[in-house]
Amino acid sequence: MSTTREQPIFSTRAHVFQIDPATKRNWIPASKHALTVSYFYDATRNVYRIISVGGTKAIINSTITPNMTFTKTSQKFGQWADSRANTVYGLGFASEQHLSQFAEKFQEVKEAARLAREKSQDKTELTNPALNITSHQVLPSPIISSNGPGEDKLFRSQSADVEITTEKERLKKMLSEGSVSEVQWEAEFFSLQDNNNKLVAALHEANANVDQWKKQLAAYQEETETLRQRVAELESQSAHDSSSENNKEDLSQTLEELEILIKAKDEEIQMLKSQKCGRWEAEGEREETLQKLQACNAELERRLHLAEQTLAETLAEREKIQNEVTKVAEIMDVKIFELSEIRQGLAKLVESN
Repeated sequence: MSTTREQPIFSTRAHVFQIDPATKRNWIPASKHALTVSYFYDATRNVYRIISVGGTKAIINSTITPNMTFTKTSQKFGQWADSRANTVYGLGFASEQHLSQFAEKFQEVKEAARLAREKSQDKTELTNPALNITSHQVLPSPIISSNGPGEDKLFRSQSADVEITTEKERLKKMLSEGSVSEVQWEAEFFSLQDNNNKLVAALHEANANVDQWKKQLAAYQEETETLRQRVAELESQSAHDSSSENNKEDLSQTLEELEILIKAKDEEIQMLKSQKCGRWEAEGEREETLQKLQACNAELERRLHLAEQTLAETLAEREKIQNEVTKVAEIMDVKIFELSEIRQGLAKLVESN
């Protein structure tokens, strides 16, 4: 079988191009996607070939000879000319490293082909006595009559040569077709194996993402429950603040009463001042009344300051609580939106699986 006769020695993937035969300048892509390009060695014929198969067609079938040259025209593109196929092949690689590896292998195979040709020529010279004839020796030409047995022998010899050449061409064609079919099946096998590996990796990644999403969903649910408890606490504090507002109203009413009392005392003071009494008892009573009024005013001012301070603290606490409630509500909205997206992602993943 051809598998024992011809084996791949190096494979890579690249976009394959051929030179436009009309312009000899523009490149024509041989396929829409990157193809497997392989070096093959035929141990029977001691020949190296570059082969690439696309679908059921051999895109590249180039036998490497010592006079071929692989040229890097850019960081990711290289080309070589094949005089037997009467074309120029171009390969576009995914990276500069892949191009360098292919070029190095081309040089190695080219050198191996040169050594194989020299070895074959040496072997031919040793096995063919006709090549060992010196320049001074002249082989006699066969004398062939125009109408005799010699002409018949020459005709039969030429017919045999034609038949042998035809048989050789037929055998070469059969071997070439078998080799291309083998390369095609090998390329298809490598492609299927590569796709299978990609699918397995994608499945593992999807399973890992599902586990991660489940953990994230559980964390979001726990955080949502915590936020709900926090909202309940803030609502209870808001209820407490409503009682604080009632206390504030009581303080305001008390302040109003104190202001009324101060006004009454001021009127009383004015009335006492308007009264002219020369008695010492009246004077002493007036002084005592003034002291009481001053003490009352001081107490009223102290209570008024305390009430104002309590009112300011209550308003600040209420504003702080309202800000916290607003912030928690915004966080809950964001978490609820993220939960809905995660659930939709899980639903799609379950449907795809």
